[in-house]
Amino acid sequence: MDVRIGVTNTAKEIDLELPDGTDADALSKQIEETLGSETAVLWLTDRRGRRVGVPARKVAYVELEAKSDDRRVGFGSGAH
Repeated sequence: MDVRIGVTNTAKEIDLELPDGTDADALSKQIEETLGSETAVLWLTDRRGRRVGVPARKVAYVELEAKSDDRRVGFGSGAH
């Protein structure tokens, strides 16, 4: 699962690739609960074991995207 976190007052986003099998519903609930408190920190661990913490008051948005095996890279092939 891919997670993108927008941070207030910066144009940069935090992109994380979470381990396969991450439960999207449980993750959404964790994010919602964390963001409900101004003093909380949203902690996530990516598939390489890197821990990332973002203060809840700095989170502008969170996007969750399920990984797809059909992901394509590059240009589409058209009929020639």
